[in-house]
Amino acid sequence: MPQNQPDLPDQGQLQISVLSSDRTPLSNASVTISYTGVPEKTLETLVTDSQGQTEPVDLDAPPIEYSLNPGEAQPYAEYTLQVAAPGYEPVSVSGSEVLSRQLSLQEVILYPLQREEAPDVIVIPAHTLYGNYPPKIAENEVKPIPSTGEIVLNQVVVPEYVIVHDGAPTDTTAKDYTVRYLDYIKNVACSEIYATWPKETLLANILAIQSFTLNRVYTEWYRNQGFPFTITSSTAFDQKWIYGRNLFASISQAVDEIFDQDLSRPNVKQPILTQYCDGKRSSCPQWLSQWGSKDLGEQGYTALEIIRNYYGTSMYINTAEEIAGIPVSYPGYPLRVGSVGEDVVKIQEQLNTISDNFPLIPKLTADGIFGERTQEAVKTFQSVFGLTQDGIVGSRTWYRIQEIYVAVTRMAEGS
Repeated sequence: MPQNQPDLPDQGQLQISVLSSDRTPLSNASVTISYTGVPEKTLETLVTDSQGQTEPVDLDAPPIEYSLNPGEAQPYAEYTLQVAAPGYEPVSVSGSEVLSRQLSLQEVILYPLQREEAPDVIVIPAHTLYGNYPPKIAENEVKPIPSTGEIVLNQVVVPEYVIVHDGAPTDTTAKDYTVRYLDYIKNVACSEIYATWPKETLLANILAIQSFTLNRVYTEWYRNQGFPFTITSSTAFDQKWIYGRNLFASISQAVDEIFDQDLSRPNVKQPILTQYCDGKRSSCPQWLSQWGSKDLGEQGYTALEIIRNYYGTSMYINTAEEIAGIPVSYPGYPLRVGSVGEDVVKIQEQLNTISDNFPLIPKLTADGIFGERTQEAVKTFQSVFGLTQDGIVGSRTWYRIQEIYVAVTRMAEGS
């Protein structure tokens, strides 16, 4: 056991997805894995399949107790990945996190050789609950809305993208990244809380993260100050977002379930700016305590009960009226074997388009009849994109199909 990885009695899993810059899966890409502290010692060598994915691999991790109790010990192991494919610039990812009993998902994008930009060397810094980051500067939870100018939305809309300024607002050297809203929320949640926590705790924290973000979107907070971005990655001003970091499957799935929700108070139109802190190294009365929410989840509190414990009983969960960038909204009921109609036609057509980039998904006759072949295509889609493989198009699968359909359609238009 390497000296800097002294206490790794548990195991977690890591799965790598490798894509080209146009988001096409890259098969036969090689991935070598080593401890971040001992990069010269290869632990695993993997090759991606036709969907650009490796098999999940078991890797050593610290005791699960380290992520369930605040302390000095690092609760996750850090791994370095070297990813290469013929005709592409290699990429190095350092600090990919593996937690006990959790599936970690690392996406890596490779660019063609001889592109103008330098190849990526991604270094994932410490998790906010373990590293040292500045505490949040307190703000009012409801923002004044200017009465003039083209500023504020007239309803809560889940945006397709946010622009993240990777630093403090006035740091002109920091880069701006255009990030899909769903990916942004998943990234922040994986940077701010531990995937080992109870499900209701994860949901409560995700709701706080989403409501905070949608307040920034709704009020155009930074644009009204003359900045060209939506939100920053500074914990002093906003929430931690980390370029290139891994996600955890349990957090990703929880976000998919509630991504269109935020937190509201009666007679307040804007999503509430739900601020929070770790609750151990820093205290924040009337804000959510991350570690405290973990304890409440273990005591059986629901996500809404956790939220109300910290923000008060007037807080309620609101569902956005509009989701930007989605061609067709969820019909309100699941599609399964035996379903018929235009909603089935739409899903069949979209799966056919997606299969051009993901050929493992079988081509369908868009006849509006949800039969066994459509079920097979849905199951394959669910397998490729980390969803429960039940062959049923519920809201989570519906919106993921919409999302991937939009992505591959744009790729085709841009080629």
